[in-house]
Amino acid sequence: MARRTGLIDTAVEALRSRIGSGEWAVGSRIPPEPSLVELLGVGRNTVREAVQSLVHAGLLERRQGSGTYVLSSSELAVTMGRQIADARQRDVVSVRRALEMEAARLAARRRTADDASDLLAKRDARARAYDGGVLDEMVASDLELHRSIVRTAGNPVLRSLYDNLIEAIGDNIRFNFVTDAHAADAHDTLIEAIVAGDPERAAAETSGYLSGLLEDG
Repeated sequence: MARRTGLIDTAVEALRSRIGSGEWAVGSRIPPEPSLVELLGVGRNTVREAVQSLVHAGLLERRQGSGTYVLSSSELAVTMGRQIADARQRDVVSVRRALEMEAARLAARRRTADDASDLLAKRDARARAYDGGVLDEMVASDLELHRSIVRTAGNPVLRSLYDNLIEAIGDNIRFNFVTDAHAADAHDTLIEAIVAGDPERAAAETSGYLSGLLEDG
């Protein structure tokens, strides 16, 4: 029994590692059971129990007739998402302001030429999505722009905190679009400040638009 439990634990960690690293991205379907058996080098029952363990943890979801999909890359994100599911939008914005102001400040100090090019491209993608008017694409492009700023900040603790709040942040961005609180050029001056290497202006731009959302709330 001990050996069996050890095999399951090892299989769970192997699956969790692929999810956490992004090899199996959120929203993607993981390999079917026969492939997992070969990949992990364990039996079918062990694979089934390992997958079920991550289903219970909220990282995976079984979809009848379709397969098993990645719901989240972090059990902490799942736990935090459940705890703040009923949070008021202005409470989420307050937390965003604290995290994103520091992210903007650090990004302006640490951005490389490649980072600058990436941020400008993400800014343009956001504008195109806004012009297209498809809500899901607008939300996704806006969220990806913010995540790129956080990545550029180069602080792994800040990035982890932000990623573990990503569901609530995404919901807040969607809310802001639905209530028409975001314009096509809402983040242009922020990106300009980061690219120009002006940390105080970048932080001020972030504070400005998020404080505006608090005033509207």
